This record gives sequence, C-alpha cells and structure tokens, in this order.
Amino acid sequence: MTAYAEFPQGLRIERVVTAGTFELDGGSWEVENNVWLIGNDAEVVVIDPAHDPEAILAAVGERELLLVVCTHGHNDHINAAVEVAAEKDAEIALHPKDGMLWQEEYGADLRWDVDLADQGGITVADLELTVLHTPGHSPGAVCLHASDIDVVFTGDTLFNGGPGATGRKYSDRDLIVRSIRRKLLDLSDDTRVLTGHGEETTIEAERAGSRGWDEDETAE
Repeated sequence: MTAYAEFPQGLRIERVVTAGTFELDGGSWEVENNVWLIGNDAEVVVIDPAHDPEAILAAVGERELLLVVCTHGHNDHINAAVEVAAEKDAEIALHPKDGMLWQEEYGADLRWDVDLADQGGITVADLELTVLHTPGHSPGAVCLHASDIDVVFTGDTLFNGGPGATGRKYSDRDLIVRSIRRKLLDLSDDTRVLTGHGEETTIEAERAGSRGWDEDETAE
C-alpha cells in the first residue's frame, strides 16, 4: 500500500477507503469511510474499521496490530472491528459512553476490550496518540491527537467544512460545537485534520470558518 503520509523513523499513515451502509434510527445510507492506519513496518494501530475487514487486514499485512480504535460507536465505524481484531488477536478500544451504539451492532453479550478516556494515551511506533473526548456527534465520540506530527484523527466530529452531523439520536449540535472549540481549535494552525469521511483539512482552515457554525447547517 502507498503511504498517505510519511514521517521520520519509518512512521507512516495509510488510508483505506471502504464503502458500505450506515444504519441508524431505522434509516440506511450508502457511505464511504476513511479507515486510518498509523505505525511503521513492525506495528500498527487501526482507526475506525469500517465495512471491509479483508481490505483492512490486507493493509495491516504481517505487522503486529496493537489496537483497533473506534472514534465512536456508529455502525459504519465499528462494523469490521470484531473481525479485524480477532484475525490479529488484537483488542478493541471505544469510549464507554457509546456502549449503547456498540450494542446495536453487536448485541449485549459482546463487549469491546479497552475503555477510552479523555487525555488517555495510545502508543504506536514511539508515537503518542492523545485521546480527546469530543461528544456531540455521539456521547462517546473521541479524536486522537498526535502532537509530534501535527495530526488529529477526528472521526465524525470535525470535517472539511465544519462539525459532523447531529440530526440523529444521541447527538447534540451545541455540544459538538463546544467540543470542537474547547478541544480542537486550540491545536496548532497547521495540524492536519484526518476525517472519518471525505478529504482532510487543517485546524487553521476550520477555525477560520467556525464563526458561523451556530447558524450553519451541520456538515454531512
């Protein structure tokens, strides 16, 4: 696989774009998701395993899969998590406030392994990813900030163009805007925002557009 972004000491980010169905509130929508991998030739973390476990596992290859991280519990961000983790004997991490969404996909008898917590740390290839709890799109939504390389993985909290959607159950428009302003917009201007869908942006670009968020419609 061609690296999406490369950094010193062999660290790299890869993106696998997968397609499938997002289902919630009795509706279904065809979507494309960004599945992110970050690591080196020896080890890797997978972020938001969606729709296509075979493609994700092919990208992991022979590397050790340290952790499968779900930025939130919507089915289009977790529906390949169990299969990917089981194949590589890895653990799955999710914020516990999204447990009800996890259960909609997997039932009450199957639980994720690791509870994500605000300011918690995940280490891969000598890089620290800091967990930022950013509720609003869902109660347990998180972002992962890699300050050493000026990258933040935002799931569906922040997109190129503004906040993620809040028109479905468990979501809150005021809360997502507050989360972004308090946790993300203070990051450095050139921080790359790697999103759950669509193309990347920067903190500088999204801060510049944030004045109208209270009045604008949510991004899809």
